[in-house]
Amino acid sequence: VLLPFLCCLSPAAAGKLLVIPMEGSHWLSMKEVLVELSKRGHEIVVIATDSKTLIDSMGTYELKTYPVPFKKEEMEELTRSFGPNCFSKEPFLIRFLNTLDNFQKSSAMFQVSCSSLLYNKEMMKYIEESKFDAIFTDPLTPCGQIIALHFSIPTVFFLWGVPCSIDIHAAQSPNPPSYVPQMFSRNTDHMTFHQRVKNFLLDISEYFTCSMVFSPFESLASDFLQKLMTITQLLSHGSIWLKRLDFVFEYPMPIMPNMIFIGGINCGQKKPLSQ
Repeated sequence: VLLPFLCCLSPAAAGKLLVIPMEGSHWLSMKEVLVELSKRGHEIVVIATDSKTLIDSMGTYELKTYPVPFKKEEMEELTRSFGPNCFSKEPFLIRFLNTLDNFQKSSAMFQVSCSSLLYNKEMMKYIEESKFDAIFTDPLTPCGQIIALHFSIPTVFFLWGVPCSIDIHAAQSPNPPSYVPQMFSRNTDHMTFHQRVKNFLLDISEYFTCSMVFSPFESLASDFLQKLMTITQLLSHGSIWLKRLDFVFEYPMPIMPNMIFIGGINCGQKKPLSQ
């Protein structure tokens, strides 16, 4: 009885993948995945701004661009501004305020970029008519997820993390502040009582911080989708989370079944160190 059914089975077919990447270094490891997917027969289309910096064209995928009201030099300057603060040894409050300022500036620029795509009738018509099987995107800027919800396309997220643990909350993973150190706290997974209190207060403050940083995207998503949306609600619709993490380097934490750790992808391109 099973033999006729087995004869009807066919090998897994290649699909059409729409890629909406994050600009900057996030693109470098995502590009490695696209090269491998192309080798396996998938049809890939990458959509980026005409002011892109690192996103380039290759024979392994098709690159489509759309206009934005800012120049490539402005994007490069914004990217460079993050570097000094990452290695700063200034007091916590100064580092926190500098990081908040950078996030607000980048959020505003990426929101403008996203709006330019969503209201580009020619590009949206192309996406609708192409009948993509999935969207591959970095949720740090949720433009790809807005498009996925609009056209009812499954989403595969590719990320290291989202500020304020929004990715963890969106995936409904447990994240107790008494045990999981917060970003910028410099705490370890073995905290004293005072460090736990500090961690808890930082967790509360991050909620208000990210409300300011991501509010432009929430307004844009609510207007475009014609219903009230928060950034957490947007990302909660993700189908698969490919996280560029590994417990070898990160603190152990609870994860959901659709969250897959692929920390090794960061070493896809390696160069030997000089003596």
